Amino acid sequence: MPSIPDFSKDGLRWGYTTGSCAAAAAKAAAIFLLDGRPPQAVPLQTPKGIHLRLSVEKPARGDGWAECAVRKDSGDDPDVTNGVLVYARVWRIPEEEIRIDGGIGVGRVTKPGLDQPVGAAAINRSPREMIAGELRRLLSSRGLAGGFQVEISIPEGAALAAQTFNPRMGIVGGISVLGTTGMVEPMSQQALIDTIRVELDLQAAAKEPYVLLTPGNLGETFLQEQLGRTVQAVQCGNFIGEALDLAVSKGFQGALVVGHIGKLVKLAGNMFQTHSRYGDCRMDILIACAAVAGGISSTLAAEVAQSATTDHAMEILSRAGLWEKTLSVLLARIQENLVHRTAKQAADFLTGAVLFSRQGYIGQTPSSLPLWEYWKEKSV
Repeated sequence: MPSIPDFSKDGLRWGYTTGSCAAAAAKAAAIFLLDGRPPQAVPLQTPKGIHLRLSVEKPARGDGWAECAVRKDSGDDPDVTNGVLVYARVWRIPEEEIRIDGGIGVGRVTKPGLDQPVGAAAINRSPREMIAGELRRLLSSRGLAGGFQVEISIPEGAALAAQTFNPRMGIVGGISVLGTTGMVEPMSQQALIDTIRVELDLQAAAKEPYVLLTPGNLGETFLQEQLGRTVQAVQCGNFIGEALDLAVSKGFQGALVVGHIGKLVKLAGNMFQTHSRYGDCRMDILIACAAVAGGISSTLAAEVAQSATTDHAMEILSRAGLWEKTLSVLLARIQENLVHRTAKQAADFLTGAVLFSRQGYIGQTPSSLPLWEYWKEKSV
């Protein structure tokens, strides 16, 4: 059976990502190829620093290759991939490389702006690094030269893709292999809101006048890069509205929301629960802001509407010379909705937002400036 550390989040069991499954399956297949017999389980270190021991299924061998599978376990936060088998087939190659591609059921990128370039398998950066790291360590531990060719496949992926946003985002033929941390943290609504409440209580007890809110790990990484140190941000997931409500109710003087534009753009549409299951209006909002900013042609609007990501939509608007004006309208709308949300409880509550993309800082709402300066001064 898979081995996950004996801990939970608010009573809910953790799981592990498709990326962890792919890395463990690749490691198991490589051991099988080198030793001639498959392991029953393999150890795996996730980017989060958590050590797993995952069971191996479906071993098979052929002419110069070996294959193993690992079953996805989403813990108490099941998604469409829960229980699927993630396969890895490996071949030895003379080059000092780990080459990774996708097979059946793994999507292929057809639009620019995603984690991987057009034409590549939809295996994101972190899982690729996990796979390569495990196989390089395996070769090093045995004093072996050369590398591996790896093919990740998910036989159920093509059918499951219809239940995801992959087709709309331009990922065709299957699902994506994902996972920044390697772990799936249970994110039930009440459990997460309770966690947000506890973290805010701790900061209130420390007499912090302001609080930093960010949806997740990307925001924390951005803050660390910008401020030069680790800061005590409260991860609120998709529950930005609930986090703001709690911050006001607990007596904070203000809250700064820091996040990727792909998440925070929804605030301009007054969507404070930002999970995709509640709607995906990102491109609609950008088109509307571009129209208010001075006009956008129907041809350009159609191009933005077909964008897979906000990063790509930004590129399109930038080429047309519309991005700066569009951003100004977008930030004003976000600010307006943030103030409207918090003013219901406290008219003098200071709030704002800082947006970033994969390329870095994008911009911030006017009222965010004193909040941002406060955190910058604290980092000195």
